[in-house]
Amino acid sequence: MSNNCVLTGKPSIDRPWLNFYPEVFRDLTVPVCSVTEFLKNQNTDWNRPAIEYYGRQYNWHEFWGYVDATAKALKAIGVKKGDRIPVFLQAVPEHLFLLLGAEKLGAAMICRDDTTDELCFAIRKSESSLVFAPDYISKEEEDQFLAETPMKRMVLVSPYTYADRAGIPDYEQGPLEARYPEHPACNPDNLTWEEFIALGRDVEDFEGDFTPEAPLFCAYTSGSTGISKLVIHSAANIVGIAFQMAVFVPPAPIQLTWWLPLLTPALVAATVSMMVFPLSTGQRLILDPFCDVNDLDLGFMRYQPNMWALIPMFCDILMKSKRIPADYDMSHLLAAGAGAEPYNNRKNREVEQFFHDHNCMITFSAGYGISEAGSNIIIPCPSVPLRDGCVGIPMPQTVIGIFKNGSQEEMGYNEVGEICKFGPGNMMGYQNAEMTAETLQLHPDGKLWLHTGDYGYLSEQGVLYVLGRGLTKRFNGGNLYIMNMESKVVEVPGVKDGFFCLVPDQEHEGYFLPYLYLILDEGKALEDVKDQIDAALEPYERPYEIRLIKERKYFHFKTNRKELVAGILEELNQ
Repeated sequence: MSNNCVLTGKPSIDRPWLNFYPEVFRDLTVPVCSVTEFLKNQNTDWNRPAIEYYGRQYNWHEFWGYVDATAKALKAIGVKKGDRIPVFLQAVPEHLFLLLGAEKLGAAMICRDDTTDELCFAIRKSESSLVFAPDYISKEEEDQFLAETPMKRMVLVSPYTYADRAGIPDYEQGPLEARYPEHPACNPDNLTWEEFIALGRDVEDFEGDFTPEAPLFCAYTSGSTGISKLVIHSAANIVGIAFQMAVFVPPAPIQLTWWLPLLTPALVAATVSMMVFPLSTGQRLILDPFCDVNDLDLGFMRYQPNMWALIPMFCDILMKSKRIPADYDMSHLLAAGAGAEPYNNRKNREVEQFFHDHNCMITFSAGYGISEAGSNIIIPCPSVPLRDGCVGIPMPQTVIGIFKNGSQEEMGYNEVGEICKFGPGNMMGYQNAEMTAETLQLHPDGKLWLHTGDYGYLSEQGVLYVLGRGLTKRFNGGNLYIMNMESKVVEVPGVKDGFFCLVPDQEHEGYFLPYLYLILDEGKALEDVKDQIDAALEPYERPYEIRLIKERKYFHFKTNRKELVAGILEELNQ
């Protein structure tokens, strides 16, 4: 660690970001323990509420009772150390009970939220005969599971088990009931959650041979930028991330609330940074998994959370809402930022101003992380303007280095290269050993570095700027960093919003062409803005083609560039 004014030129050695931290945070010892032990150490008052779920609150004493009951049931049904259990649930209480129950036995969860084919793939990889799924799964899906995987039965989990039906908002009741198919799963060997829990009532010895470094939580990446990969994390990984975030949340005299709507816990960030982290800071975790995306504004006003893991898609929904009064007071929200994908410079300003207009005087922040890193990598740095890919500074025991493309040669300050990370939270690996070796690389310094595939640079202050995923170059031109390009485009008068998709150049292998998807202000036409867009960009950044759209489309809560690129390639190959 360094706290010097003289820099060696190697950010991973200098670690200049530590100068932003108080002395007490610079030598943090990250615990290596179970998630259960971590949460118990962080929450000593078991009478305090832990979670809230549709009209019911459960304190820590009740919470741990449900975890133990789940562990007993898992043992009774035959789960043992090293087993991998497919879990396809939304962010219901049972997800947490299964995670911590499996931990007690030394087993692991495999989580996924995807198509039936992809779920079948996950079951086959787990080699499990047992699956946990929502009770609104269809007979058609069940039949495919039975035909194509080793699954023999499911534990069907009802959204209502731990809820008070009267506590489910009116705007959620209809959509929730609409999830139930005409022909639901009906295998006679299936169990309800209540029947499953009953199996373990007489089990006494249910603590397994647990090790913090063993697999615990396995989840597939969203696949928004490439193929979906199974990422394997241990309890030590989860604790390593949550602990580094939790130290910045001081005890509060009044219990704060953290609202988790919609996002699936099959995303690493949702389970680690949006469930375990808030629980570790003593906040009451409000689980709201069945809120329709278009009703987020109603949920926000209903729960009035103190904390909310915002993403750009959610911010857009709030800003477009016609139901939020102009004088609605959002001062209950104590922090806000954008994760999942970056915002351009103008959007950052607009969202922050939106909150300020509603008496929420926060500094809007950015998030950055990847599933392979255990989710979060950085913390916000309010003293540095949030622009041009700025996301903040590495967490206290997280080391970032910028490395030359395709090498293990570290680059200096303000030099663009691949963002690599060393420290707590790095995945154990993928299920595929070859892919793991490409991503987790042992460097000459003896450290196992995670190569993120993202490109950016570090300033002399240790602030990280993320420019984009991979190196995508235009033939006879430079690298196409689409967020920087987008930031230039949206400043053009008449442009309401816009984003780029990079399409493989069919005539020059290995190169890409930028397609611009543009949303214009009302009354504007493409000819009104095209020349100014070209003037704002470098010649090689100028769009190969501009396509006008009415609104952004999303996939897994990110701008659906993947589908748009696939559509263009299909057009080109016709």
